Amino acid sequence: MNHLATESSPYLRQHADNPVDWWPWCDEALAMARAQDKPILLSIGYSACHWCHVMAHESFEDAATAALMNELYVCIKVDREERPDLDRIYQLAHQALTRRGGGWPLTVFLTPDDHLPFYAGTYFPKDPRYGMPPFAQVLREVRRWWDTQRDQVRKQNGALAEFLADQGRVESSTAALNDAPIRTTLEQIAADFDPQFGGHRGAPKFPHCTEMELLLDLGKAEHVEFTLARMADGGIHDQLGGGFARYSVDERWEIPHFEKMLYDNAQLLPLFARASRANDNEHDAATGRVDIAHGILAWLLREMTAPSGGFYAALDADSEHEEGKFYVWSRDEVRALLDADEYAIAAPHYGFDRAPNFEGKAWNPLIAAPLADVAQSLDIDIATAQARLARARATLFAAREQREHPGLDDKILTAWNALMISGIARTARTLEAPPLLGLAENALDNLYNAAWRDGRLFAKAGVDAPRFPGYLDDYALTLDALLEMLRCRWSERDLAWAIVLAESLLERFEDCDHGGFFFTAHDHETLIQRPKVFTDEALPSGNGVATRALLRLGHLVGETRYLDAAERALRAGFPALRQMPTACCALLRALNDSLHPRTHVVVRFDGDAEESTWRTALARADARRIDAYFIPREAGKLPGTLAAQKYAAGGLAHVCRGTQCEPPVGDPARLQLNRTA
Repeated sequence: MNHLATESSPYLRQHADNPVDWWPWCDEALAMARAQDKPILLSIGYSACHWCHVMAHESFEDAATAALMNELYVCIKVDREERPDLDRIYQLAHQALTRRGGGWPLTVFLTPDDHLPFYAGTYFPKDPRYGMPPFAQVLREVRRWWDTQRDQVRKQNGALAEFLADQGRVESSTAALNDAPIRTTLEQIAADFDPQFGGHRGAPKFPHCTEMELLLDLGKAEHVEFTLARMADGGIHDQLGGGFARYSVDERWEIPHFEKMLYDNAQLLPLFARASRANDNEHDAATGRVDIAHGILAWLLREMTAPSGGFYAALDADSEHEEGKFYVWSRDEVRALLDADEYAIAAPHYGFDRAPNFEGKAWNPLIAAPLADVAQSLDIDIATAQARLARARATLFAAREQREHPGLDDKILTAWNALMISGIARTARTLEAPPLLGLAENALDNLYNAAWRDGRLFAKAGVDAPRFPGYLDDYALTLDALLEMLRCRWSERDLAWAIVLAESLLERFEDCDHGGFFFTAHDHETLIQRPKVFTDEALPSGNGVATRALLRLGHLVGETRYLDAAERALRAGFPALRQMPTACCALLRALNDSLHPRTHVVVRFDGDAEESTWRTALARADARRIDAYFIPREAGKLPGTLAAQKYAAGGLAHVCRGTQCEPPVGDPARLQLNRTA
């Protein structure tokens, strides 16, 4: 019997009609495996994963394969976005068993009593190809190994258990913290930079957003702006509908795997906003390129915003069982939709006049030729070219909207929502667009109402939230989002919430013996390993985000316990920073903030006019190194920062660099801030 029909995860429900007797990860399934002494087949994936769908269609929907799975195993299906703890652990185990990186779908065979994996792989084809055995053969051979070589399995598992236990046991650094890992990272980034297409050399090509954020922190914007420009021109960017796909399969950003994830766009949004502001949109105006940041926001509003105000998780890569079918075009289809003038612009600009770039038969639009060049070749002015391109783009978009849309994963995940809230808040400040804050406010209120219960944060918002206790990423990224929102507008609720989250990080997640933060809370379900991760993945590492947020909040409210916890985390992570610094850019950002403390400015004011005057004065400073908070007189006391309680007619600014505070300033014209720190 399949037990997935009532699950809240769209990914699990996609498998509810499989002839496989799937279970979710639950006590009942684990107990049944123990009672029957039957190995567990654990399959981990997510709804937007192309190869997860391929394996499902080939094997999980096949009656003969399903019968074999049911006979030989207790079959458990996991959504890696709901259970990132399980995914982290078993991806690491896969790496240890196979000596290569993992991915999705992840296919792991576990012993029924201790849940240690004794065989692991990713995608297995139904029939032998790609140099891989058929899945049915794998099923039989793995079960035969369990039945006939159990002593060997147990011996291997003992070694694996020791390996998992040793992860994260590196002793904390006792020497003075220094910027050597930052310098090493800059050297490695420069050596690996692709001067033709931006980003890292080679394929596949991912947007390394946390790395770009570190470069911007350090004032190294050139590589970032070049990479963003090449991404914006590429097929990884949805030229018609806005937003970005997960990654490009080639080195040119040309052909993506077409899934669109909330977390990628959450991180790219403020990066493009900053790049757009730095360039004053001159290049955009000259080429007719759409404003990339506003395109992401338009996509977010149109396709990813729930009635509750929260943001959905992802859009699938596939539609009608074909990857990319929603996004690609035939040349005849484009020609039939556009008039002659529009086609003359759109064809060279989007590359329809070139050879097909998708599977040898279709076109994924990209910026193949700058609009100014196209206009010149047609002997028309740029304004005319822009108008014709706008009509063509609108026509193509409207036609595309009539197609069957990719599947939507409508989970509202706390960490991913917090990342987008932070991105919107930063974008609103960068573009000086306060109306954007409404979108972030609604999402933040949704998290407060639907994922925050009885002093505890859950990993999902909604009625089933209590099934998924929050992970480190949820607490750290929500704390960071609150601080970003407080910089946009003051909220006593959000300050109080931020303080509770910081206390929870220390109480529920901190490794009190060695420093740093575990991925799961102290009272979380006991698993075969308890991760403590300093490296970035698709999201910046929870340790890096938590450390940086605790530094910022500690300086804001004058709480040295937060600063001390941040230092302990940096010391715990310093061995990782020495060994693989480029993989730990979020923690490097925190290290930079610790070694070179940010300037905190708290302005007390009375009325909109005073606030506007002070904001204008601060806008002249380098926001890269300044955290400014504007607190109205009626807001009351700010916990711990006694100096900031003072108020004078016309407003008063309190400036602190790290733990060093200057006398209050009452005249915005006299506000002296270090613009290059």
